[in-house]
Amino acid sequence: MARVKLANIVTFCNRTLKPDSFEDWPGAVNGLQMENQGSVSHIAAAVDATPATVKKTIEAGADLLIVHHGLFWSSTHPWTENRYKLLKLLLDNNVAVYSSHLPLDAHPQIGNNAILCKALGIKSPKPFFIDRDPPIGLRGELNLSRLQLTKLLTKATGVDPIVLPCGKPRCRKIGIVTGGAGTDMKKAAKEGVDTFITGEGPHWTFALAEDLGLNVFYGGHYATETFGVKALSERLSKKFKIPWTFIDHPTGL
Repeated sequence: MARVKLANIVTFCNRTLKPDSFEDWPGAVNGLQMENQGSVSHIAAAVDATPATVKKTIEAGADLLIVHHGLFWSSTHPWTENRYKLLKLLLDNNVAVYSSHLPLDAHPQIGNNAILCKALGIKSPKPFFIDRDPPIGLRGELNLSRLQLTKLLTKATGVDPIVLPCGKPRCRKIGIVTGGAGTDMKKAAKEGVDTFITGEGPHWTFALAEDLGLNVFYGGHYATETFGVKALSERLSKKFKIPWTFIDHPTGL
């Protein structure tokens, strides 16, 4: 069984994703979050680092888990009770965790937004949500009815989107920010798109979409963010000649 140094994989990921270039959510840690004993023979990819995905990683025989949503989302955690059990599970089974949040949304080839753009047929997309540095979304042009775009999005994600049909019948200027950007749809309208695709948003955003005259597609937070971890793991597998497995654990959100 081939084994690769964990440090070499981490270096490759960091060079590819450039995590230090991003100002992420407070407390989110991009990069290696959990070491193992120093080598990797099998990679698992999952959207979230949870006890369920860690257990499935172990069942798959993997010793590195690549995730989009990592172990840390606030400045501190008490590692007690279930959090302690998760830490012990990782340590006892020699599983490392590498997390990439905004860097994996924004990457121009293997990012969630780039791959979703390609799946929808958007060619030569441009930066979107430009108030962030670097921008995390992408925008481009299509000429589709809302129903046609709905079908394309369902095919790409495997999930029927929630559609807020508050704009013009045809979708022409499309902006995409995977994940949970529904509360930021004013930014989408300000940048001139007529259709905004993201993962999810709260109830009150329907009224906001009406006010803005914007078509909004909520494709699912989980469903719109499976692309990046798969693409990164596939790239690592080809580079280092080790197998990888996708750990599917949908949240329904």
